[in-house]
Amino acid sequence: MSYALLLSVFIISTCGLVYELIAGTLASYLLGDSVTQFSTIIGVYLFSMGVGSFLSQYINTGLISFFIQVELLIGLVGGFSTSILFLSFEYVSSFRILLYSLVSITGILVGIEIPILMRILKSHFEFKDLVSKVFTFDYVGALIASLLFPLVLVPHLGLVRSSFMFGIINVLVGIWTIYLFEKEVRWLKVMKGSAFLVLISLILGFVFSEKIMSIAESIGYQDNVLYAKTSKYQRIVLTKSNTDLRLFLNGNLQFSSRDEYRYHEALVHFGLASLKNPKTALVLGGGDGLAVREILKYPSIEKIILVDLDPAMTGLFSENEFLLRLNQNSLLSEKVRVINDDAFLWLKQNEMKFDFIAIDFPDPSNFSVGKLYTDSFYRLIQKTLDQNGVGVIQSTSPYVAKKSFWCVDNTLKSVGFQTTPYHVFVPAFGDWGYILISRNTFRVPEEFPEGLLYINKDVAATLTVFPGDMLQKINDVNRLNNQILVRYFEEEWSEYVH
Repeated sequence: MSYALLLSVFIISTCGLVYELIAGTLASYLLGDSVTQFSTIIGVYLFSMGVGSFLSQYINTGLISFFIQVELLIGLVGGFSTSILFLSFEYVSSFRILLYSLVSITGILVGIEIPILMRILKSHFEFKDLVSKVFTFDYVGALIASLLFPLVLVPHLGLVRSSFMFGIINVLVGIWTIYLFEKEVRWLKVMKGSAFLVLISLILGFVFSEKIMSIAESIGYQDNVLYAKTSKYQRIVLTKSNTDLRLFLNGNLQFSSRDEYRYHEALVHFGLASLKNPKTALVLGGGDGLAVREILKYPSIEKIILVDLDPAMTGLFSENEFLLRLNQNSLLSEKVRVINDDAFLWLKQNEMKFDFIAIDFPDPSNFSVGKLYTDSFYRLIQKTLDQNGVGVIQSTSPYVAKKSFWCVDNTLKSVGFQTTPYHVFVPAFGDWGYILISRNTFRVPEEFPEGLLYINKDVAATLTVFPGDMLQKINDVNRLNNQILVRYFEEEWSEYVH
């Protein structure tokens, strides 16, 4: 019996850390800036566990019954918290208060668990053995949770289903304890009935998890949700109206089919049209294949390599009929090779040179993306770009995020590139910025492929002109050890009201 309770320590510690990781991930999905969200969630959670441990000293009788009640409450609160947060995000004005309240309640309950269990077990082990065994099982459970979460739970179950599953596990621990200590449990019939009622509600939540997410996403998006999936790296959502198809990653708009041609024509043709007979191209990011679609308009191109981290993205845009029409089957071209890898790591191993490089990463809203805008990353680009080649980096809005835009420009200059900043108005995004890189003096092209909808000789001549409200003197360089760009980006976009 004592070892059965020690096994419970292992199980509940795994559950406790999973709730913490789910809360941090959910907060970063909905609120952005993953470092800040994870830091504050972990801080609040650990503090709440401390409060729970402190409060446990006031429980002096009925320890087993109290432990069972705590397990049922953790299962109920932890299991349903993710669904509550997703469903309430668009409606609750003080969302952070709700978020941290649920995190605090879960943390307090988890903090009560171990002290109560230790007191139940103290008659079975010497104190030194009890402490070593409890904390051994506790830490091993934490390790298992930290491995399961990114490798199994997020990519295969998603956040909502994972929270329900671990809520079920907590309740099963409670039910197990009821039957282990049946003679010592107060209000036995009430406890059993409550436990099975909570268990059934969590099982129903688990079964209907996708329906819950569909409801939450239908609330959060104006148009009908055509596709939604949580990959290992992000939440991918496609919405569709009569005239518009939109892609969202972690809730952030990536393109609108109504005007994406403006963004992608400007991204590709402003630089690529300046080259004579380009043969090789590299696209970093851009798993939607839209930049590749534009590059394929040059007959001289023989080889395009697309490096995108998420196989769920490139797979979707290689199979979905709506998306294949949009990217004109670009990812299925014989000229295109798709590689699913971290661009930073891939560039370190790469030995090929390219005439044209298009860098189409998401905005630097967190450190994991911010590393792809650092001087270290741009030195790898410098080794990869052909001597006479050109490249382009999407660089957020120079109107909304002036410091961010010019920080990217300054970082590129710091590694030896000549830069040509330019910008385009994209209705879905507003005024958007790019920075062209080269080793030689760049001249704006005067000839472009036929059939383009937006960019031409006259338009191209205006793109490098910046009004005064988009200019900002920046001396900072975005480095791996400071990532100042992420701070600029977060500050500037948080102040912008759409």
